[in-house]
Amino acid sequence: MRKLWVGVSVGIGVCLSFVGLLVVGVYVAAGNLDGLGGKGSVGLAKGSVPDQYQPLLSKWGNLCPALNPAVLAAQIYTESNWNPRAVSPADARGIAQFIPETWAGYGIDANGDGKADIWDPGDAIPSAAVYDCDLAKYVKSVPGDLTDNMLASYNAGSYAVIKAGGIPAYSETQGYVKSIRSLEKSFARPAGRVAPSQQAAGAIYFAQEKLGTPYLWGGEGGKEDNGRFDCSGLTQAAYASVGITLPRVANDQWNAGPHPKRDELLPGDLVFFAHDLNDPRSIHHVGLYVGGGYMINAPYTGAVIRFDKIDMPDYIGATRVTADGAKALPKPNGA
Repeated sequence: MRKLWVGVSVGIGVCLSFVGLLVVGVYVAAGNLDGLGGKGSVGLAKGSVPDQYQPLLSKWGNLCPALNPAVLAAQIYTESNWNPRAVSPADARGIAQFIPETWAGYGIDANGDGKADIWDPGDAIPSAAVYDCDLAKYVKSVPGDLTDNMLASYNAGSYAVIKAGGIPAYSETQGYVKSIRSLEKSFARPAGRVAPSQQAAGAIYFAQEKLGTPYLWGGEGGKEDNGRFDCSGLTQAAYASVGITLPRVANDQWNAGPHPKRDELLPGDLVFFAHDLNDPRSIHHVGLYVGGGYMINAPYTGAVIRFDKIDMPDYIGATRVTADGAKALPKPNGA
């Protein structure tokens, strides 16, 4: 066995044996858990949304039965990736991506400053909830899931949903609904145990093979990088090895699945570190959890891929990657 710098006080052989046992445990656990567990009122997972938007989403996400805070958060994230200045090629504007003509009918002055401002999240997020719930009223008699039909109406119009008797056969609309319902799991506070990832073991095995490899900022492991990685390049490649495509940047990987609590972590979870623990957009580092409070990560220039402890002051939380969650992630807006 080649000599590796692992950066912890345990021997590499012990660590790899420990990881191997934990990886086997992932598959055992996968057969024994029942997903999200019991039902209850839907809240937002801690740290899943930027802190300044959490009160708005929590309040307005409960405006009607077809909506909840996690659905509203997933919708806003899908529309703009939390960018209040976003503008689409179709001239949809702001954090909720309203077309000006639609805003004229549904935009409200929710923050009471005397102006319904399409660019102000304090108005735009509540207006999106109002519009959602109004659409839900229009399609309440349409067969199928009311929330799905509401979201389809937001994308394609309520008339299209009524005419189709459900989600229209438009690929964009069907993808829009599926993405938001998948991302809902990333924003919702888990009501029970979070099902483990079936792909976690393979991702860990990939990362193990890279132990001792020098760090390279921007590295993705290709020939041009001499097989070297940075932190998110390593996690992206580890999950690509099992058929899951993650975004390139660490803070974009955050919403690739639900967020287990610290004491619920399983091997294969992505663990994240941020400058601001109330804002996932400030995430600056990611690693692959292996159990026992340790992760495999590519830490910084001058170091190698190694084991490190996760219990650091800038630990913001974890994500249990799912194929649907990763596939649902919107493309970054130039970030």
